Amino acid sequence: MELLPLSTPHCRIERDGHVVVVTMDRPEARNALSMDMLVGLADAWAYISAEPDVRVGVLTGAGGTFCAGADLKAMGTPSQDPRVVRRAQEIPDFHWKGLLRGAGALPSKPIVCAVEGYAVAGGTELLVGTDLRIVAESATLGLFEARRALFPMGGSAVRLPRQIPYAFAMDILLTGRAITAQEALSMGLVNRIVPDGKALEAARETADEIAACGPLAVQAILRTYRETLGMAEEEALAVSDTIGWPVIGSEDAKEGSLAFREKRPAVYRGE
Repeated sequence: MELLPLSTPHCRIERDGHVVVVTMDRPEARNALSMDMLVGLADAWAYISAEPDVRVGVLTGAGGTFCAGADLKAMGTPSQDPRVVRRAQEIPDFHWKGLLRGAGALPSKPIVCAVEGYAVAGGTELLVGTDLRIVAESATLGLFEARRALFPMGGSAVRLPRQIPYAFAMDILLTGRAITAQEALSMGLVNRIVPDGKALEAARETADEIAACGPLAVQAILRTYRETLGMAEEEALAVSDTIGWPVIGSEDAKEGSLAFREKRPAVYRGE
């Protein structure tokens, strides 16, 4: 994979064809959030959206863990990297963008999450901002903020009850307890459980499946969900039609039908 210059001391950003792999890389601190990490994440999401040939991203953590949330001991400590300090000044709300908080922070392409070890507090908040979630069998999730008299500022108090049943969401948010991978699967919070050490491999397989689909179709499906959230059905269908009809008439759609008839893999160009 190609290491991209967007990488920072705590965030490794690599590209392999249509897929960008983003690795939170601070294993000595269980990948706790830092300025270096959040700036790298914010730049990674912007790159994934802006690059036409990138179709999907994968988010994971180094050293057998995902992310243990904010570093309470070093909260607010500035980066020692001049480029990171400059980018933090240039990116409005870089911390929220890094955490995938808000519609403007979400990439226009899907993000697959690969979780090993701890994905707690800000780690779970990041997971809630992704589109598909693969977790290792011994992974630990949870939003611990209430136990520390804090608040989940990454948006989970809003997002979680919209993604999983209310009672499950309140269990996670109000008790602040640790959640096992199996519980997360039963709640509908994650997609799959895989053996320890296999989360990234499984996430990459899923990312490759997405990358093989028509990119215009994939992006349109994501956009439709996000833009119609909370709308009445008739209003949402009108938005869906506006987004969907151009995809139906695209060159990629013609290629998909032709490839099906010719019994060969489709070659999509995002056109």
